Amino acid sequence: MAFGDGGLAFGSMLNARMGTDWVWWRLVAVLPMAYPSRVGPAPRGICTSMGEGEWQARRVVVDRAEGFGERLLGALLDRAHEMPPQLIAPLVAEEASRIGGVDVSILLQDYGQQVLRPLPGRGLTVGEPERIDDSLAGQAFLSATVVEHPLPGGVRMFLPLLDGSDEVGVLALTLGTVDDDDRRLLRRLAGLVADMIVTKDNYTDQFFQARRSMPMSLAAEIQWALLPPLSMFTPQVALAGILEPAYDVAGDSFDYAINDNILHLAVVDAMGHGLNAALLATLAISAYRHARRASVGLADLYGQMDAAVDEQFGPDQFVTAQMMRLDIATGRLQWVNAGHPEPLLIRRHQVIKALDSPGTLPVGIGGDTPHISEEQLGLGDRVLFFTDGVTEAHRRGEEQFGQERFISFVEHAGRTGDSVQEMVRALSHALTRARGGVTSDDATLLALEWRGGSADHLATIDL
Repeated sequence: MAFGDGGLAFGSMLNARMGTDWVWWRLVAVLPMAYPSRVGPAPRGICTSMGEGEWQARRVVVDRAEGFGERLLGALLDRAHEMPPQLIAPLVAEEASRIGGVDVSILLQDYGQQVLRPLPGRGLTVGEPERIDDSLAGQAFLSATVVEHPLPGGVRMFLPLLDGSDEVGVLALTLGTVDDDDRRLLRRLAGLVADMIVTKDNYTDQFFQARRSMPMSLAAEIQWALLPPLSMFTPQVALAGILEPAYDVAGDSFDYAINDNILHLAVVDAMGHGLNAALLATLAISAYRHARRASVGLADLYGQMDAAVDEQFGPDQFVTAQMMRLDIATGRLQWVNAGHPEPLLIRRHQVIKALDSPGTLPVGIGGDTPHISEEQLGLGDRVLFFTDGVTEAHRRGEEQFGQERFISFVEHAGRTGDSVQEMVRALSHALTRARGGVTSDDATLLALEWRGGSADHLATIDL
């Protein structure tokens, strides 16, 4: 047969016969000039210094660990797209066992951000919930880094489940020994597990039920279905939020999106309590998204939200709100404050000032001309948005919590951890403890941190 076709076919046959687990077989030849298009550059690591017209099979050892990991994750990916939600647990347990993993657990953050709750499923170890504040799993979750705990005869691994930058929970398993190949493979496995959980969550109640520590009101379920991920981190900006009471929240909500170099953000507080407040907040957030996606400015965005709430609920019901735009390349912040508490500017863990601005009527009262305020942020500056339930909370017959006391809590919480997620979580839980666990109104915190710089390096892959 002609060598141009037959030689290549024979090379493929050798590959198939000899296997590709740990070797590559390559036929190298100098083909006649009639077949110039069939000769390509040899892969790195392949010797091609042979005489004219000669061919030879060469064996080159490759990184078996990397190849094994690629095949393992590839098999998981091949099945993931059609995998029903209830089979994620046994699939993960099976894949972990292939590298010697035992006692595999998937731990999901509960809605109150207090504990990591085990996901039940065949092949998974289901124990007691792990407290986020004082457990190894919680340490991995808060730091978004892998935590390793030596055991007699093994190592317990805790890997954060990150969907993009949103933290879903923690993957925990025990190995006899751990090397860098294991760590690389497990990090990628954890990322794939997080992606599957977030994707499948759109059409199952399994993960919602696993995250729930107590019954949730109908109004709260409406709000949780409306919310974006509670945290988001990029090289240029980070944000994190928390709602209390998590299982009975009604009128508070927030939303955000990054479009090109602009971070859009809104915080709303609908008047009243219960189901009506949840419906009012839902309309306000939906109108905000509709206007934002039409790429209108802040003034028109406020006008469209105001008209939607007024038309549906009339002038006797309203929503206080803040709508903000941050240029993540320059740090230029613009916002409209429609009857909301003034956000706080935080620099190096100290509250520098409240970002005061001319008042604009709450959304739904109708017809006001919004006042747009501006502030230039410095690198590392944080802005904390909050609803009035934070400072006006009180026990029956007692004074409100107050702005001054709140600021002291903010500054203390800012020193408890490096991330905005740790700050808002520590702050919310400290405020709840200070109130004796009593929340007289919805209380929402949302913090952003401007980091500046560029994320262009993430679009380049260096192999």
